[in-house]
Amino acid sequence: MFLPGLQLSRAFYSEAVRPLLHGVRHSAARIGPGSEVLGFDTPRSADHEWGPRLEVFVAPADADRIPELDRRLSERLPRTFRGWPTHFEAVEGDHVGRMATTDGPVRHRVAITTVEAWCHDRLGVDPRAGLDATDWLALPTQALAEATAGAVFHDGLGELTGLRAALAWYPPDVWRYVLACQWERIAQEEAFVGRAGEVGDELGSAVVAARLVRDLIRLALLLHRRYPPYGKWLGSAFAALPLAATLGPVLRGALAAGTWRERERHLATAYEALATAQNDTGLAPPVDPATRPYFARPFRVLKADRFADALLAAVSDPAVAALPRVGAVDQHADNTDLLTDPRRTRAVARAALSR
Repeated sequence: MFLPGLQLSRAFYSEAVRPLLHGVRHSAARIGPGSEVLGFDTPRSADHEWGPRLEVFVAPADADRIPELDRRLSERLPRTFRGWPTHFEAVEGDHVGRMATTDGPVRHRVAITTVEAWCHDRLGVDPRAGLDATDWLALPTQALAEATAGAVFHDGLGELTGLRAALAWYPPDVWRYVLACQWERIAQEEAFVGRAGEVGDELGSAVVAARLVRDLIRLALLLHRRYPPYGKWLGSAFAALPLAATLGPVLRGALAAGTWRERERHLATAYEALATAQNDTGLAPPVDPATRPYFARPFRVLKADRFADALLAAVSDPAVAALPRVGAVDQHADNTDLLTDPRRTRAVARAALSR
């Protein structure tokens, strides 16, 4: 019977892993990559990168004991737990693991590290030292979601709770800036649905509409203080928002529409709903949420840059106010290999944000 991964990992730590860490001060959690961290795992997840797994953090003074602790777990962990193998065989090279039976030592997925090493490996920066605006904007929202979701099972080091609290959400001015840049993305393409459709390019119009729906979903999550996950789970995360019951059918209607006018009508409804939600945050003075014509053209738009302008005008930090309107790294880049490499994301963010 399927057991959600977070529950499996919590029990695995408590019953199988913790007894083998006697005498070692540590913290334990299930954070980082994995559908179970975000709470979206299903029985399908069990075919790779899922199972009895967790992260164990030791103090820097005990870092030289990591190989010893790794061997201890390999030799003494049970080969199955709650009916699931604790041994992981390598598939697709050595970077993907899949549960498998074994008669020998367990190739387990208990990652033993220090908090500092985990931060630099997963985030490229240690938030406990403080984050400036560029640090925040170099962190993909998927990485922030992975660091703040999941669960901490034991915080014997007293570090994980503070780390996750530091990353819980953007500072107010960074939040304003990220929202402004999301509105700016919408402003740049909202008129193209009608313009492409007007010349008979319904396919092009639909492609633009799909891009806008994706941006609107990300905007909805940001307005509700939720880090947008990557594409696979974007709709699942959106579905948990309070406005999803009313806005979801509208966005699906925009995607299913066969004509640009129908597409535009659904998008206009979504624009106005999210514009109202923006006003309700109190992050900036209210802006008229009604859609309007695009200059003299017969296209209905929000002119979303009005919301970007209002948000940026409300920014009090001069360093944030002076940033170009490119946003966080995953607002101007979407290559997976880039966004999962903290060294590259930081380099790209620094370059994009420079004047």
